[in-house]
Amino acid sequence: MRAYLLPLIVALVVLTDPLLAQPFAATENVRFEAVDVLIDSHGVPLAAWQFELTERSAAMRVVGVEGGEHPAYATAPYFDRDAVARGRADRIIVAAYSLRDDVDLPTGATRVATVHVQLTGSLRPDYQLIQIVAGDSSGRAIPADITLRPSTERP
Repeated sequence: MRAYLLPLIVALVVLTDPLLAQPFAATENVRFEAVDVLIDSHGVPLAAWQFELTERSAAMRVVGVEGGEHPAYATAPYFDRDAVARGRADRIIVAAYSLRDDVDLPTGATRVATVHVQLTGSLRPDYQLIQIVAGDSSGRAIPADITLRPSTERP
């Protein structure tokens, strides 16, 4: 039985060696980028927020989300961690809220989250950022502006 085992192993190595020598994803340009999401609540304490981030050419996969700069939003916000872990997050909805007193909430422009993405292809990403809601500590929607910037442009 052992006499047949050695030729079988040698044959498998010889036959699979050309397959293993193939370069992986040589035609795809894969890179990573981090983008900051900022919300400006125009002087009103920001107690809750939610946004959706997509990329119009479908070349994006979200690989992580981290919290913002203000202590009220320093921990990672809520998002579908399972979809991100499985590599299936080609769009993402992110949200957070804080039960802090109004004096301890951000009142102007603040980075609420940083989204880490994997991009494929050579084109510049065409992000679409939609603010779903921004709210005050009473649960009322407030007017706010949401913007996206590369994290490399942080002041």
